Amino acid sequence: MLKRTLCIESPCHLKCANEQLVVSYSHVKGLEDRTDKTVPIEDIGMLVLEHQQITITHYLLDKLIANNVAVITCNNTHHPSGLLMPLESNTLQSERFREQLDATEPLKKQLWQQTIKAKITNQASVLKRWNINHKLLTNLAAGVKSGDSDNREAVASAHYWQNIFPAAWQFFRKREGPPPNNLLNYGYAIIRACMARAITGAGLLPTLGVFHRNRYNAYCLADDMMEPYRPFVDATVREIIDETSHVEILTSEIKNKLLKLPVTDVYIQNEKSPLMIAMQRTAVSLSKCYARKAKKLAFPALDK
Repeated sequence: MLKRTLCIESPCHLKCANEQLVVSYSHVKGLEDRTDKTVPIEDIGMLVLEHQQITITHYLLDKLIANNVAVITCNNTHHPSGLLMPLESNTLQSERFREQLDATEPLKKQLWQQTIKAKITNQASVLKRWNINHKLLTNLAAGVKSGDSDNREAVASAHYWQNIFPAAWQFFRKREGPPPNNLLNYGYAIIRACMARAITGAGLLPTLGVFHRNRYNAYCLADDMMEPYRPFVDATVREIIDETSHVEILTSEIKNKLLKLPVTDVYIQNEKSPLMIAMQRTAVSLSKCYARKAKKLAFPALDK
């Protein structure tokens, strides 16, 4: 079942009643006349809390976590700053943890090879969509070695970021850099939360990555597995700047386009599927690889 992504942008009180998320404005000055809104908790996949004056009950948080809802908190600049996920979300979790912990280095290198090949292939598809020279990336993807030992990801990245946006933007990719870096950051935060949700749903430990090993990062595995999904964000951002150059501020219209990423159609295992469902397939395929029941990860393609 395709889950909904909700973004709460105004002051309100969030609570739970009859298995429904209730958005109440009764205590908010100037908004008292607004009618309460309700959404079945079982329909929610991600909840983005954007306004600094949102209050929420612990009972609702517990219900959301029990239903494997990714709860994202935002800072005072409206950018995602935190992610709340369940500690237990799969009946076979301890077994999956053991299989993940027992993964050998050769297996991890093979998984990373597949991941980087899929990422570069999708980056090439982004460039091709805008009639930009993509042959270098196509060739790089074809020759990715186990563990990406010759770091083709970095070579591809340099070419990709130099060409994906019009030359007039003079773009360089840096998290704290000028627009449209802000749009990319917001989009990546959304798909990172989606991937973390998929990974925990598959009974895997999100902290233990295949490649990423930051001791301060609780979602190393999500960062690994989202790599082939990043180009879907990049393509959306390119579409946005083709429509407008006014992207210094993340307007509601821009955010709505980025928040639709989880329901964007992608191609995975020769089928069209919403991105959120594709991530679940990726996570399940990873668990099968750890269990030695499969050798290939399921990743999406930007184009058929």
